[in-house]
Amino acid sequence: MPEEERSNRRVGRVGSKRDNRLPRINFRVFLFCALGTVFSVFFYLRIRFGGLVPSDFLFLLLFFVPALFPFSGKRMLALFLCVLLFGALGLGSIHLYTERFLGGKEEGDYAVSGMVCSFTVHNGYSEVILTDLSFDGEPVGGKLGGQIESEEVRAGDIVLFETHVVRCEVGERNDSFFYNDIRYRVGTVAYQKTGQTKNPFVLLPGRLYDVLRKGMGGGAEADVAFALLTGNSHGMDRGLSDTVRTGGVAHIFAVSGLHIGILFAAVLFLFRPLLGRKAVIPAVALAFAYTALCGFTVSSVRALVMCTVLGSYRAIGRKYDFLQSISLAALLLLLFAPADFLSPGFRLSFGACIGLALFSGSLSRLLGKIPHMPRFLSGYLSAAVSVAVFSFPILMECFGYVSLWGLLLNLFLIPVLPVFFLTLLLCAAAALCIPAAAGVLLFPAETLMSLFLLLMSADFSFVLKGFTLGAGAAVWIAGCVLLSERFRMRVPLRIAAACLFAAVFSLAVLFENVPLAGGTVRVFGDGDHMAAVIETRSVHVLVIDGEINAREIGDVLCRTHAGKLDAVFVVSDDESDGLSRAAKLDTAAVCAKDEIPTGLTDTPLVFGEETEVGGLVFRYLSRSVLTLFAEGVAITIDFENSFQTEDFSLKPWSWGLKFSFEHGIIKEL
Repeated sequence: MPEEERSNRRVGRVGSKRDNRLPRINFRVFLFCALGTVFSVFFYLRIRFGGLVPSDFLFLLLFFVPALFPFSGKRMLALFLCVLLFGALGLGSIHLYTERFLGGKEEGDYAVSGMVCSFTVHNGYSEVILTDLSFDGEPVGGKLGGQIESEEVRAGDIVLFETHVVRCEVGERNDSFFYNDIRYRVGTVAYQKTGQTKNPFVLLPGRLYDVLRKGMGGGAEADVAFALLTGNSHGMDRGLSDTVRTGGVAHIFAVSGLHIGILFAAVLFLFRPLLGRKAVIPAVALAFAYTALCGFTVSSVRALVMCTVLGSYRAIGRKYDFLQSISLAALLLLLFAPADFLSPGFRLSFGACIGLALFSGSLSRLLGKIPHMPRFLSGYLSAAVSVAVFSFPILMECFGYVSLWGLLLNLFLIPVLPVFFLTLLLCAAAALCIPAAAGVLLFPAETLMSLFLLLMSADFSFVLKGFTLGAGAAVWIAGCVLLSERFRMRVPLRIAAACLFAAVFSLAVLFENVPLAGGTVRVFGDGDHMAAVIETRSVHVLVIDGEINAREIGDVLCRTHAGKLDAVFVVSDDESDGLSRAAKLDTAAVCAKDEIPTGLTDTPLVFGEETEVGGLVFRYLSRSVLTLFAEGVAITIDFENSFQTEDFSLKPWSWGLKFSFEHGIIKEL
């Protein structure tokens, strides 16, 4: 605990009343610098690509206004300097990143050369990401994503091919292309291998993949082991990946504080008898090497910074401040890679740590009051609950659902993860050194991976879904901060604040998901794969194009409606693919303009130019253009051009952009 906080608590406990001049939130330099950077990056992206909404300012007001108390000149000046200075740095950083992303070569035909930095092997081809690019011999920045007609390509290979290169767009959704700096895309190409890098950290994932596949017989155990060691889970079976996500344990395949912390603690334990406090040096060195192996992902870098700060503090005999180290890690990441703010990994990684910082202490003390409760158990349960509480709105925003199994499974898996991870790491290292004996050396690790697969064979598909939080996410996070022990508040006021936050949160979620009058339209997609959800109080209709896949449809429904749909309309020149996907949904009818042979017998199919669904009239102008007539409003759905009315353009550039309609009026929400 920082000296300032200990001093404030001692002063605040003198007498029966707390000193009203105590700061509501202790001043931590890195915390406010990091918040300034976060808000500048967030508002820049919203203004440039999305447009601000009132709820964007909610957390800013709910946090910073209380943080100014007591309103002394020095405190206010220090806060504003931290926020403004690092806000300006964050603004400059994200602007430069965006301009670099938008710059470079135009779409066209090129001879492309690049080094494979990431690969995923599939049946007959490999998905790759290339860096160190050159087009027609001219170096270009950024990365390129595509598919190569080979299962033999590996990280570190330098490849050459000629093809048509497409620019990745920066849309409202701000998807993974942007924060991963993937500026170009290609289709499936044939290639030539022209060389190989000498960087051992780049080459090691490929060699590790081959050793695991050889030693474990090329089965699912090898894919799980590779994902657990490197964080690259794209090669796992899709069904297994879905089970891992719905089970709430996908984070064990994203190299994070768990992995880095386990390795860091193990090295400290081994070297401390020999080196004493200097054992932090080999611990940091090995943690850095492992982070490099994993490609310096957001969660691994965050964990590396925090472990380095922790080790340094202990080496010099100073008290460790968890919240300060989280803030320092976030600050460094955002200044050097500001677009990482958009990645689910950044939000979940820091969200989990903030949850620990806010609640774990108070919950641990509360659980410790239970008779015969072991201290380690109270600490472990409090940590698990703290992470779950603060991560709830982040999971809903990033994935559209929250696993109801997550807390239970994590209570079981997290304690045994060190055994899994360290055993796998040691076995893999030995197999890399003696490839001929990989089958024997990897047998213990293969056995553990088989046990994990056995656990994941259960059905964990029951999740909380079918709605979005909207402004409720900001209310939830602000409430977590202001109701935690980090914010000083008297008990009666805390109870009243909790009731107020609960009421506001409920109203925000209700407003976001229930059409109070008329109806709502939500547009989902990135221009290539499109969908729209039209809802009234009693009707739920989904409109899809022919290109959207089952996973994207599932994502849309996770965020909008978990029950049976009244109808699904296919809007596409090629209706066959859309009809086959729509028929797999829980819907009363699947509708299209022209009757075509489908072979579908279990789903009611409705063909025709006009269909009425619960008072909503849908009329096809062509196979790819659909018009909705409702509440005196005529809305034209044309995914190839725009999604519009006569006087209001609803362009499909936002993932989840929402509009309401009633009595001839339509407006953006």
